[in-house]
Amino acid sequence: MTICAVLGAILTTSSTRSVAATTRKPPPFIVCIDPGHPSETSAGANANGLSENRLNWQVALDLERQLNKLGVLSVKTKQSLNEKVTNKRRAEIANGANKYRTACALFIRLHCDVGSGSGYSWYYPDRMGHKGGHSGPSVAVQKASHAAAYFLNEGMKARLAGSLRNNPIKTDAATFVGGKQGGVLTGSIYSEVPTALIEMCYINNKRDARFIASPQGRIKMAQALTDGILQWRANYLKYWQVR
Repeated sequence: MTICAVLGAILTTSSTRSVAATTRKPPPFIVCIDPGHPSETSAGANANGLSENRLNWQVALDLERQLNKLGVLSVKTKQSLNEKVTNKRRAEIANGANKYRTACALFIRLHCDVGSGSGYSWYYPDRMGHKGGHSGPSVAVQKASHAAAYFLNEGMKARLAGSLRNNPIKTDAATFVGGKQGGVLTGSIYSEVPTALIEMCYINNKRDARFIASPQGRIKMAQALTDGILQWRANYLKYWQVR
């Protein structure tokens, strides 16, 4: 099935939600920026003299500045580099436990990978998982997360062409942690809003590492993420009704 067919199916099943969304003024579009690590899972990867935790934080700050310039509201899941926040709490912030007291339209999770690959990859939940007596995400969140990952990925391609390889969109089950707990990441299990995780690059890959180590590379990544977020903002009401 083509991606157009998949998105068409998502759109069709979301038609009732879309109609309802157009009959009233939607809540503000808010992005929850989640700089990955440290959490109960790990403190993040290290390679080529780079700290994943630090890189995630630096890109998060650059992304926050880019969104602010455009008047796009955002919240972060942590307020300092080494603040430890559980993945459950990160999802709760996206769900509405934030300064706006409003559920976000997107829970975007920033990470860097290590392994044999290169480039950036998006991941989204496609099934329900169970953790701590809680089951999630809902089918509606799964479908909206799939659409969000698509628009985010498409929006980034032009700006990062020639800088980083674009990899196919995958599900949480393809991640190390998700693969160990039924195919769903903890943040996804607790998320009540569309969520997508990006592995921005492989920091043990020398070409990727050179890109993300430079301030210019991180700014370019933040700009590309902003491009993707704007594509999601232009389309999200077709797939998701913010509470």
